[in-house]
Amino acid sequence: MPFINWSNDLSIGVVQIDGQHQKLVGMVNRLHDAMKNRTGSQEVVKVLSELVEYTKYHFETEEKLMQQHGYTSFPSHRKEHVDLTKQVSDLAVKVGENNSSIITIETMNFLRDWLKNHILGTDMKLGDFLQSKGIK
Repeated sequence: MPFINWSNDLSIGVVQIDGQHQKLVGMVNRLHDAMKNRTGSQEVVKVLSELVEYTKYHFETEEKLMQQHGYTSFPSHRKEHVDLTKQVSDLAVKVGENNSSIITIETMNFLRDWLKNHILGTDMKLGDFLQSKGIK
């Protein structure tokens, strides 16, 4: 059973962003599996690195759309992106420096809750805005 289940409740109605969210959910699930199965520090570091890089890519996509269409909540939305990127990057550095595969369930719960809450809150508003501009 996945750590995070993707459902239509998480869809913001913008295909490109929904696809990226699904990939992020899958990456968090891979990280959880690596932690749960104790696959070793190399796998955990690899998945965390991929998660950091893909998160940056995803946030750039959203931010470009916000800027192109004059999204007034851009500054606060971008701040959330910056904060999460820093937290995930710091985690990846910590795990890499310690050559450790240990990621606590609290960390996994943080990632799950942040992702779901960000999508269901901030990103839903962005989705509504983008749809009002004709972007599906």
